Amino acid sequence: MQRIDLNSDIGESFGPWELGDDEALLRVITSANIACGMHAGDPGVMRRTVDAALAHGVAIGAHPGLPDLVGFGRRRMAITPQEAYDLVLYQVGALSAFVRTAGGQMQHVKPHGAFYNMAAKDAELADAIARAVCDISPELILFGLSGSELIAAGERAGLRTASEVFADRRYQPDGALAPRANGAGIIHDAEEVAQQVLRMMREGKVAAGDSTVEVKAETVCIHGDTPGAGDLARGLRERLEQEGVRVCALWTE
Repeated sequence: MQRIDLNSDIGESFGPWELGDDEALLRVITSANIACGMHAGDPGVMRRTVDAALAHGVAIGAHPGLPDLVGFGRRRMAITPQEAYDLVLYQVGALSAFVRTAGGQMQHVKPHGAFYNMAAKDAELADAIARAVCDISPELILFGLSGSELIAAGERAGLRTASEVFADRRYQPDGALAPRANGAGIIHDAEEVAQQVLRMMREGKVAAGDSTVEVKAETVCIHGDTPGAGDLARGLRERLEQEGVRVCALWTE
């Protein structure tokens, strides 16, 4: 039986401002990437999101981002490998405190937005992120874009890695995600989402314009801020299970 983890970025509200339907997603996903206060989230949101994830039996991961609340962590910043290391240590450490206090255990780390995309291509940044994760705990799983420098860095560091694919995003010929500009890079149709994921799992390929890109699908993401993310995630999980796929967290035996 094929198996895959279904993850989403949640806990991205801030103060009175709410983003996404975390409750709907937590009823469906198997792993949660929880914002750690730099690109989104705040201490109260982090605590409530951790509690909610544990209540739903969803595996918890830290989602560290660049320090850019206004840009939601999606704007590139010129940072050094040491700064990348420090950012990961600071944010994962903060979320870990909430997880431990709630009686839980953290499964993974997945960088957010521009931080994730930068590490996908920059080996030095990727190595710094992997080293920080390993120094926190070598038991943590490092999520990264399939075929990216981040996956390679995690393997060099001796970490377990999870090659990630995206259900609600289109791809470019170099394997990177298509830009969000004008919404062209985002997939909203439930059937297209399901077909893309099934092809990635069965064939190890995804369409990228007029060509295809080889991918390894170990965990699949639906972004929490994609409109209708809860319905897309529910529909995708139902379709995968109908096709005989076991949807479960990565640490599930």
